[in-house]
Amino acid sequence: MKTSAHFDRQSQLLLAVNGLIVLAGALSGTFLNVYLWKSKQDYAMIGWFTVAQQVAVGLTFWIGGKWVKEYNKMNALRAGIVLSGLFYLVVLWIGSDVVHWIWPLGLLLGVSLGIFWLAFNVVYFEVTDRSNRDLFNGWVGLLGSITGIIGPWFSGLLITWLKGDRGYRVIFTISMVIYAIAVVLSFFLKKRKSGGSYRWSEPITQLRAKGSPWRRMAPGLAAQGIREGVFAFLIGLLVFVATNKEAKLGQFTLITSAISLLTYWLAGKWYKPGYRSAGMLLGALLLWVVIFPLLWSTGYSALLVLGIGSAIFMPLYILPMISSGFDLMGTSDEMVEKRVELVVLRELSLMAGRLLGAFAFIVVVMMSKTPLTITIVMLILGASPILSWIFVRKLLRDGSSA
Repeated sequence: MKTSAHFDRQSQLLLAVNGLIVLAGALSGTFLNVYLWKSKQDYAMIGWFTVAQQVAVGLTFWIGGKWVKEYNKMNALRAGIVLSGLFYLVVLWIGSDVVHWIWPLGLLLGVSLGIFWLAFNVVYFEVTDRSNRDLFNGWVGLLGSITGIIGPWFSGLLITWLKGDRGYRVIFTISMVIYAIAVVLSFFLKKRKSGGSYRWSEPITQLRAKGSPWRRMAPGLAAQGIREGVFAFLIGLLVFVATNKEAKLGQFTLITSAISLLTYWLAGKWYKPGYRSAGMLLGALLLWVVIFPLLWSTGYSALLVLGIGSAIFMPLYILPMISSGFDLMGTSDEMVEKRVELVVLRELSLMAGRLLGAFAFIVVVMMSKTPLTITIVMLILGASPILSWIFVRKLLRDGSSA
């Protein structure tokens, strides 16, 4: 394994594939929920679409773990990309009837995301080590910010210019082409060795084992997922509801992603393991504070404050969570051998939190859809990063002294 903070050719290729996938998602994924909303103005429907995705993601990680560990993980990565392209092809084919296919479409998207990110996370663990993992994560965030600047802004302008469904059909088609390019690029990644027999019950074993660090990390990841399960789709949707303009959502994403570009670059450059605990707590608190302006207004300006604040403070919170979780997979030869199962455990923990957050949101909006109600839900769910830090703070301190 590498001992200094640098990237080899395989790391660079993996970053490139990741960048293309994120770009395709930025182009189309940003507006996917808006596309659904324009067909039917129903927050609960969007919530159920998210639930379907997360159920499929979790099950795909668990079931697909056998394929990734015992067979060809690179084929799994390519299959995830192909299925993502297939999802947008199906959306194009269904057209205006998309709201009648929320569950099948959510499941298909979840399977595509699940199999890709399972394979990606395992390969990511194999091509990085403790010395360059924060740097790699910083670059992932940097590329995500760059694509977040270009993709939604371009899509918003295109949809506004072409008007109606035509703009959506064009950007969904562009995303399919990008997925195809990512598949071709993935063939330059080396086939990696299989990792022995897959242990189906390993996630449960880790959670039951006395002294296992995953007994702290798993609930911390679940708490992280609570916020993600709702904020990932809700903020963009609220921007569109407030402005009724796709171009305005593109502008919002351009501004917040441009700021993320800087903050992830700085985090990748300066964030060291010794800063993780204090930095994560500060980030978690500030991510919660920037929600409060929505109590006075849910207009574009207040949402922009939330978006900018999240862009500034998210790296402080999320990078320690990502890096420390993957560090746990490399603490011993035994843990390295179980890396696939541990990646599965990581995703199942996130899924549990995302589902909890999504279910809470659905229950509330089925009773009341007022802006104040939605803001209160966001404040409650938005405090979950603080809970996440409470669970993992000991792991962060131990890791900083390792």
